[in-house]
Amino acid sequence: MAVGVAAEVKSKLSVLEIVGEQVELRKAGTTYKGLCPFHGEKTPSFVVTPARDSWHCFGCGEGGDIFSFVMRREGLSFPEALKRLAARAGIEVDERTSREDARKARLREVLEQAIAFYHVVLTQSKTGAPALEYLHGRGFTDETIERFQLGWAPGGWDQMIKMLQSRRNVAVAELAEVGLTSQRQGGRGAYDKFRSRVIFPIRDAAGNAVGIGGRILPGAAGKVAGDGAAAGTVAPDSNAPKYLNSPATSLFDKSRTLYLIERARGEMRRSEEAVLVEGYTDALMAHQAGFENVVASLGTALTPAQVALIARYAREIVLAYDVDPAGQHAGSIGGAELFRLIGSLAAEETGVEITRVRVARLPEGKDPDEVIRETPDLWREAIRTAQPIIEFLIDYYATAFNVRTAEGRRHAVDALLPLLRQVSPVVRDDYLQVLARRTGVEYRFLLEALHAPVPISQAGVDGRGGSSGAAGAGSGRFTADAVMSAPDTIDTKAELRSLTREEARLLRLLLLVPEQQERVADTLAAQGARLPSTPARELLAAMVADRDLDREAGGPGDFKRTRFLEALPPEVHSLAIALSDRGPNDPTTLDTDHVRNGVDQCLLALEADRLEDEIRFNAGELMDAQTAVDPQTIARLLETQRNLYEARNSLDRRREAVSNLTPAGGHR
Repeated sequence: MAVGVAAEVKSKLSVLEIVGEQVELRKAGTTYKGLCPFHGEKTPSFVVTPARDSWHCFGCGEGGDIFSFVMRREGLSFPEALKRLAARAGIEVDERTSREDARKARLREVLEQAIAFYHVVLTQSKTGAPALEYLHGRGFTDETIERFQLGWAPGGWDQMIKMLQSRRNVAVAELAEVGLTSQRQGGRGAYDKFRSRVIFPIRDAAGNAVGIGGRILPGAAGKVAGDGAAAGTVAPDSNAPKYLNSPATSLFDKSRTLYLIERARGEMRRSEEAVLVEGYTDALMAHQAGFENVVASLGTALTPAQVALIARYAREIVLAYDVDPAGQHAGSIGGAELFRLIGSLAAEETGVEITRVRVARLPEGKDPDEVIRETPDLWREAIRTAQPIIEFLIDYYATAFNVRTAEGRRHAVDALLPLLRQVSPVVRDDYLQVLARRTGVEYRFLLEALHAPVPISQAGVDGRGGSSGAAGAGSGRFTADAVMSAPDTIDTKAELRSLTREEARLLRLLLLVPEQQERVADTLAAQGARLPSTPARELLAAMVADRDLDREAGGPGDFKRTRFLEALPPEVHSLAIALSDRGPNDPTTLDTDHVRNGVDQCLLALEADRLEDEIRFNAGELMDAQTAVDPQTIARLLETQRNLYEARNSLDRRREAVSNLTPAGGHR
């Protein structure tokens, strides 16, 4: 799990303690003063401010937090300083070697080459014509096929292998490592794993290829015949799966992946809502029709890691599974678990938020892609009016069990009461009355059962500790611990605690609207200033470095988010994701002037903080001079004080002028 290691280190190690090991400090009001260890001085100008976890020298201008102090003192990089201080605080820091990063980058490149091959076969060859006709028949346009790089895996044993070996210098071992080949029996070489299937590339949230999915054409369920058969022949095989995903690799883990998350995350962030469907075609048709907050779970079993991924971008989930019996069942189980998860995450203050789960009711016999293609307005309304999960579950269990019998009523009530115990008392009574009407059980009996002591046999598995009855099948997976321990979970609150409020707002603006990055770096340099927190400095420096890298490659100096994230050390990687993935406002929807204004607000607020520190320092110096009855020093400091007050008044006027404009989003 990605955690806010820098923030945790700051919470456990005092800046006063770390600096005090090298600098003799004396208390001066709310701060501590001493001789700067970084330049020779006889009069203390080095100040530590515990309330801000910061230090600053008004003589040489150096300053920062505990990380920058250790970096300056011992000549370390930020990752090295973080590891050293984390070890001292008893905090484990995950290791990620550059060799592993380089290897994964190469494997992604191999996968991209295969995706490109499959796409060319689909769109530019006779072999792919039936698959292209099938996709057109399903309503997909050429633009969608191109945009999402859909492809066709030909039916031969090793056409992909041969093509990538000869034309792209890809080794068979690399193809095996990304899950594109299988070993022949007896170890006699390898063959293409995906054959005679429509190909759907699968990408992570950053847009990197991680795997593929393949679908057999309708009426052609089968597999390539065994050794000795003519290349491309298909032998009927009723056991061949309709869909085939990449196996687990170093790049791909189905349980941590959502199809089209790289396309959906922006709209999920803007709408605060994720719509979850089951299949590739459902999600693709949604995006083609302009419903861009839709992702697919690559199957019906939603996992804690997928919930953690959704929670990066959205607070609400709408389940829009197929309405066949399998889809209905998936909706009931997944929905019940998600409902329990909401309370668990909130109660434990995990920093991961899912506030509401609803279920869309689609016309009987219609899959999501059919509804979207034929009646998009009906889909839009189904999502808008999706049922709260409790209402859906009441309907579901009242239908699943025969409530006309005593046994059926008992099963339905047993399945639902544990969930109702977790509902806010404000709305619980309404749901009890709905349950009474749907099951025929009198309201007063339901109320008694709701408040009855939980049997020991159910302790820890119902609304006072988990799940019960049919609704709880397998629900132990969906605990706060399970979600927070998912490898890709980002604890946004923990990550952002390593920054000041204004740093977080500024950096989020710069990540989402990168056109302002170099202006901010130049402004700070002109002021002789730096961001207060070391992680913030590292991220800003990495943004500028990414642009420089583009120039070195002959480009115009553009910022590429994926390249930037890949180059970040793990110590700040999660922080960058936390900054860009969540927030109450989306600055990408604002015009240039509003974004620039938001950046100016942040810069002025940071400048005001620096000025206030200088005013406090000067006031302390003035008090010491007055105590020592030093007229010359007093006169000099009074003049400095007047200049500082004038500067503050001028800054206040500038801030007021900026605040009168419409501010950009991006508050932390």
